[in-house]
Amino acid sequence: MNFPLYIAKRYLRSKSSQNAVNIINFITFLVIVIGSAALFVVLSAFAGLKTFSLSFSNTFDPDLKATAAIGKHFSLTPDQENDLAKLPGVVNYSKELEEKVYITYKEKSFFPFIKGIDANYRAVTGVDSTLYFGTWGDMEYSTVMGIGIYNQLGVPIDNYRNPMTVLAPKPGKGSFSQQGFNSKPYNQLSLVLSGVYAVEEHLDKKYVFAQLPLVQKLLEKDSTEISGINFKLDASVPVDEVKNSIKTVLGDTVLILTRQEQNGTLHRMLNTENLATYLIFTLVLIIALFNVVGAIIMMILDKQQNSKTLFSLGTTIRELRKIYFVQGLLVTSLGGFIGVLIGSLLIASQLAFSWLKITPSLAYPVEYNIMNVILVLATIVVLGFVSSKIASSRITKKLITA
Repeated sequence: MNFPLYIAKRYLRSKSSQNAVNIINFITFLVIVIGSAALFVVLSAFAGLKTFSLSFSNTFDPDLKATAAIGKHFSLTPDQENDLAKLPGVVNYSKELEEKVYITYKEKSFFPFIKGIDANYRAVTGVDSTLYFGTWGDMEYSTVMGIGIYNQLGVPIDNYRNPMTVLAPKPGKGSFSQQGFNSKPYNQLSLVLSGVYAVEEHLDKKYVFAQLPLVQKLLEKDSTEISGINFKLDASVPVDEVKNSIKTVLGDTVLILTRQEQNGTLHRMLNTENLATYLIFTLVLIIALFNVVGAIIMMILDKQQNSKTLFSLGTTIRELRKIYFVQGLLVTSLGGFIGVLIGSLLIASQLAFSWLKITPSLAYPVEYNIMNVILVLATIVVLGFVSSKIASSRITKKLITA
């Protein structure tokens, strides 16, 4: 067995003759356990919040999305549609046309986005799971809106006698006066509400869904003009390979965005918050691990006579330093492992029993991630390595022979 490791393990198990040293060692170990457990729990909580936050947007966001590279709209020819359907890795796709409009009903109004969707949209996205009440409707003029818009307008379901009115600016050039004195600067459409979806506050006030041909007519677009294509992918085919295939079919007129790229701002915000939290707790651990330096130095002074004996028996100064270095590394590693184990039990209990709740019906979201385990243990080991190296360097020949 390695001699410094053997002695370090003996020192780790044995108690000091001085009670103060034992208390310092216990407090140091306890700080490491609590710090590593706290770091793991916080990282797991942020991972859960990230997944929970993204679950809202992922309802509407497909695996891949094609949008116009320039402007708002692009054209998709029948030949391109046939080519897209044959691409390996593409399970299904749907076309959409989106624009901001003005909706009014009985002197109440709102400015949502109208999204024209085809028959494949519900199969490509998870929007079906968001329906709060009503149906998607089979009639041409049926629509589904967010509950935020519904509450604002107070539109009844299936009200065919008094439908709501949608207004969209007419496309074109020149001033309104050039279009004729009696001409209206907008196109008008009547829609009947058939269902209401509910996801989260922002999205609940954003969309009104209608059939794609109807929205194309409202915006004066032909049947080939759309604002996006949503793709559902086969998970067994690499995403980059599918992106390149789609790019080959559609050309440079479109941008192909992954789910993360569709919500780049949200992902960057969540990642920044996660990094900031990790750095703050790491700083706390750095301060806490100064206790390790102090504890090892106290151990060096307490075991000074033992060190002299070992030195007299032929142990080198380098080996003596290594004994206390290994001891510090063992203390921090063991404390970190126990802390992660305690944190894992807390996270597992939350996942199993939902004892901490945001609302009476919604448990606080947490996520057990093996990468967080590795990150916390690596952080503890690195900080323990540095603090043990600093403390063990205090052993000098002058100290031993004094």
